[in-house]
Amino acid sequence: MTQTTVATDTHRHRRFAEATYYWMVWPFIILFAIFHTIPMLAGIFFSFTNYAGYGKWHMVGLSNYVNLFGDDRVLHSYLFTIFFSLVATILTNVISLAIALALNARIKARNLFRGIFFIPYVLSMLIIGYVFQFFFSKSVPKIFSAVPLLRDNILTNEHWAWVPIVIVTVWQACAFAIIIYLAGLQTIPADIYEAASLDGATGFKAFKSITLPLIMGYVTINVVLNIKNFMQAFDQIVALTDGGPGMATESVTLQIYQGGFTGGEFAYQSADAAILFLIITALSVIQLRYLNPKED
Repeated sequence: MTQTTVATDTHRHRRFAEATYYWMVWPFIILFAIFHTIPMLAGIFFSFTNYAGYGKWHMVGLSNYVNLFGDDRVLHSYLFTIFFSLVATILTNVISLAIALALNARIKARNLFRGIFFIPYVLSMLIIGYVFQFFFSKSVPKIFSAVPLLRDNILTNEHWAWVPIVIVTVWQACAFAIIIYLAGLQTIPADIYEAASLDGATGFKAFKSITLPLIMGYVTINVVLNIKNFMQAFDQIVALTDGGPGMATESVTLQIYQGGFTGGEFAYQSADAAILFLIITALSVIQLRYLNPKED
């Protein structure tokens, strides 16, 4: 076989591989565009109109965006969502990292415990929410009848209804975060800890000087994903409080759904969704720029 024939066969195989790659990728790109990109662009377009979700409409420019900043309900939903996201993110990462450190240690039935801690992630948040809704409204008042705050249904307490939402959210979110942290911890060679112990770096000092710096990439992943997911919190709020009592626990996504799909505010809430998208994108960029240098 001549060199020319070999080169021709190699070129043919390369072209076939490239063609196969595109045939595999393009269908998913098209589906992504149909069900994600096109609806998103359509929503942005209608945010500049007065479209109610039905009937006629006309362009109104930036009126919807201007009105959003003067809407007390919208501002309250953003304040609640940001507060909830920050609290849930901090708790999720602190608890997940602590559990991951324990599961990474040499303990009996380590793999069994890893599987148990991952179970919440495979369950539907809506179902989990309804289960905990029954627990907080029926069981907790009976179990903790001696505690003034808990003797009544805490989900109807305007000042504390957010606590059960955070508990349920963190409980499920920890499952995935633990797996990410375990993956990071397993990339650290044991030799590093052995060498550090000779210099007296053990316990918390070893964690601060060795473990944390070496898993900062995984911390970045968890924090960015948590903020993104919690800023879009919907299922757990619908199941637990439905935004109540009053508007005390109304998230931005719940407000967008209620106003856009059942309140005749399709265009107005499309503008709200566009702002939420920009905020989440900005927060993600800021987190990546702040946390990435820590990885070096």
